[in-house]
Amino acid sequence: MAEISDLGEFGLIDRITAGFPLKNESSILGVGDDAAIMNFGEKDVLVTTDLLLEGIHFDLRYVPLKHLGYKSAVVNFSDIYAMGGTPRQITVSLGVSSRFTVEHIDALYEGIRTACEFYGVDLVGGDTSASVTGLVISITCIGDCVKGEEIRRDGAKPTDLICVSGDLGAAFMGLQLLERENRVSADAGKDFTPDFSGKEYILERQLKPEARKDIIEALRAEGIRPTSMMDVSDGLSSELLHICRNSHTGCRVYEDRIPIDYQTALMAEELNMNLITAAMNGGEDYELLFTVPLTEHDRIENIKGVKMIGYITEPQLGCAMITRDGQEFPLKAQGWNAFTGKV
Repeated sequence: MAEISDLGEFGLIDRITAGFPLKNESSILGVGDDAAIMNFGEKDVLVTTDLLLEGIHFDLRYVPLKHLGYKSAVVNFSDIYAMGGTPRQITVSLGVSSRFTVEHIDALYEGIRTACEFYGVDLVGGDTSASVTGLVISITCIGDCVKGEEIRRDGAKPTDLICVSGDLGAAFMGLQLLERENRVSADAGKDFTPDFSGKEYILERQLKPEARKDIIEALRAEGIRPTSMMDVSDGLSSELLHICRNSHTGCRVYEDRIPIDYQTALMAEELNMNLITAAMNGGEDYELLFTVPLTEHDRIENIKGVKMIGYITEPQLGCAMITRDGQEFPLKAQGWNAFTGKV
């Protein structure tokens, strides 16, 4: 008997969806990207869904319910933006155990409402049920884009530039900080007060991430259409390998070009963790990873918050990182695995 953890999340998805070919003309793209694509006229419809389980994806000992609600919605919006689309509606389904009060659910939905108001998204439905395993959140987001202009993972071409928005590793370092302070608090008792001064940025990146709507708008304003794109939810290494696998290419990324915030670097040093490993494999940054033709180099440089970190190669060259001293090391998918609970 095979263990699910041996397959991993994406291996399991490939296995259970292999027997479901698309039969309807309106189904343009099914499983295998950030969102499904359906067409019903002048626009393509994008649909994505995320399932969040207490004890697997979040820990309520240090995650406020309002922040959890906000994050639960935003990570779905991010998938729609990663397809080059615009999120329009969400449905929210909850499994709630008896330890939660009405006020707890109010706080969760306050966060969801705040996210919907900020991104201009409508809550249009959902479902609720009792749960014996804590809190379960399932959100489905519906978006759209101009017909044929969605951006998939499979369009990267050799010589394309690899670009990423923002900085990487901050959310992972924020999680490490929260988990450390939670352990110390458990040992110290009620008198312990965690000190997060000087670490506000990495905490916010973990507890209240943002979808990069601004980058999508900037790309549109510059007239740049990426050849491939996805959001960085499971770690940069993992996402790069997805793009290269789907596009049948290789890649080279440069260690010294990976964007990292100062607070992230300080936290890694404090915890004696490898900074580049955290930035490449931490996950939950929800930045946009995308590729553009080499001819777009100058225009990409005009977009604030985007950095070019490497280039796409022929497939036989494989996927590798070039270190500061010029050595090449194969990229490995060491991002978050929900079935092992490890990075």
